[in-house]
Amino acid sequence: MIKKTLLEGWQGLWPIVKSTVPLATGESVIDKSVFNTIEVDKLFDALNDTSMIIGSAVLYRSLTQPLDNLDEIKLKQDSVKEIQSNPALKDGLENIIKTAASHEKNFYSLLFGEFLGTFGTAKEEHEIEGYGYLQYKRGVRFMLELVAQIHDVSVPQSTYLKTLFDKIKSFENSIAYSLMEGPAYISESGIQSKQERSDSFSPAIIFRPRLFKPLLIALFVGFFWGFARFFPTDMFSLSSEAIPTATIFVVPLLLLYYPIIGSFDRDSCIIPLRKIYRHSIDVAETLEAVGQLDELLSFIKFADVFGSPIVLPELIEGEHHRINLIDAKNPILAKENPAYVGNDFVLEDDKLVLVTGPNSGGKTAFCKTITQIQLMAQIGCYVPAKEAKLTVADRIFYQVSEVSHLNDGEGRFGTELKRTKDIFLATTPKSLVVLDELSEGTTFEEKMESSSNVLNGFYRKGNSTILITHNHQLVDEFVNQRIGLPRQVEFADNAPTYKLITGISRVSHADRVAKKIGFSKEDIDNYLANAQ
Repeated sequence: MIKKTLLEGWQGLWPIVKSTVPLATGESVIDKSVFNTIEVDKLFDALNDTSMIIGSAVLYRSLTQPLDNLDEIKLKQDSVKEIQSNPALKDGLENIIKTAASHEKNFYSLLFGEFLGTFGTAKEEHEIEGYGYLQYKRGVRFMLELVAQIHDVSVPQSTYLKTLFDKIKSFENSIAYSLMEGPAYISESGIQSKQERSDSFSPAIIFRPRLFKPLLIALFVGFFWGFARFFPTDMFSLSSEAIPTATIFVVPLLLLYYPIIGSFDRDSCIIPLRKIYRHSIDVAETLEAVGQLDELLSFIKFADVFGSPIVLPELIEGEHHRINLIDAKNPILAKENPAYVGNDFVLEDDKLVLVTGPNSGGKTAFCKTITQIQLMAQIGCYVPAKEAKLTVADRIFYQVSEVSHLNDGEGRFGTELKRTKDIFLATTPKSLVVLDELSEGTTFEEKMESSSNVLNGFYRKGNSTILITHNHQLVDEFVNQRIGLPRQVEFADNAPTYKLITGISRVSHADRVAKKIGFSKEDIDNYLANAQ
């Protein structure tokens, strides 16, 4: 599948940061359900320290459609390392991004702005009043300065960074750059650049983004003078007495000059030129390249402000998925919160972890931490842990119980089982799967049988599977078969410590949760008593 550039997707009124959508199940690392379940939008907010709209959009796309190629991810990691270890390079990139960010909206105004007409007044940033000369000059300045600045920064060593630099530099060899640099020529063949006009001798109008056209005005004055010269009359005599009379004809002609020339430039030059830029693959790739630079800097800023140990994960080859984390913390909840409790987690040849524990003990938060860290690793970003070693997952799944719909004849159990089937068929030994409870909406005996069948299927398939469950009997069954690692969330003095330890929890603390939210048996009795 050929991915569209962000610019290709931005053919509406104004660029949208969150324009990328998750692909269908099995077509990418995550699908829409996983995207929502592991709260990728919140993860984006936690990671996003970009300076540009295009940088934010690139980061959002990375999280929505993460990489699944080990070599590509390592190349991004190498670039992050080089920027972090080279202050001169980092300063140069920050200056480029700072300058680009100050002009970026001008470029979008040129590409997507709405012309209001000669007498319209702009009230929104996407509206353009007048003929668009100012927006055109400011817009092309964004691209021209970007190319000029990239030449002032030393060429990096890492392949990914060097590719981004080369992509921006190569823009100056494009037709779009030549048109932006000017002048542009309006001929019978359409709008042409200096490059395209080099071997052409056909007549053309030269477009320059300004209303004042010295040559055109000189021709007008010359025509007027010549007419007066060869057809002398009292009206065109140069005597001071004739000036007021001549003004009667000259002033209206000058007043007509501005709307005629301005409208021509807008309709025949600026609007066609911006259409060329909007659909130019060279513009799109250059724009994305600067967005990718901004994304790399955002990774470093995230690491600088996180407040807890953070590391670029070690990526390893493997026939099946593996993950080994030391003191892993949630990237959303632990940001700037050093007191957040970290956990170690190892899942290698065992392939299956069964997590039990009372409600509100941290099971779900921990499993989201694992999947979010896996996702962050696959965009080349730092992860919140003291140590991290993992393989690249070709698929990341996180299943939660779903409410059945009116038009779904299978009910809650069937709705969930359909999703489990889709996940099972899409996974390989290199996948990471989290299942939050299984076989809800059926009897205990059927739940045991169905859950056991599903878990055995995933185990035999060979991917990394994490089950969150209150069903300790199911966990006992697998532990007795010496399949899987039993883990539980720890409680001390009837309160969660948020640590994951070895063992099987056989309590749910339902009454404690009910009391906490004010809906225990005593609370219900009090409500009923007070209502009488």
